Amino acid sequence: MAKTIVVKQIGSPIRRPAKQRATLVGLGLNKMNRERELEDTPSVRGMVDSIPHLVKIIDEKG
Repeated sequence: MAKTIVVKQIGSPIRRPAKQRATLVGLGLNKMNRERELEDTPSVRGMVDSIPHLVKIIDEKG
């Protein structure tokens, strides 16, 4: 089984640069307090690390 992480959006994309909004969309997040379970890959980790003020890793599985 592949490792997964649960990511929660904790910040609003309002008044953020377009690149940060696009990163949220790429992670599948678009509204506050939404959660997504994503595969734990270097690309996903890089996206999460690029917007630490907008998302939070809730859980790591696997």
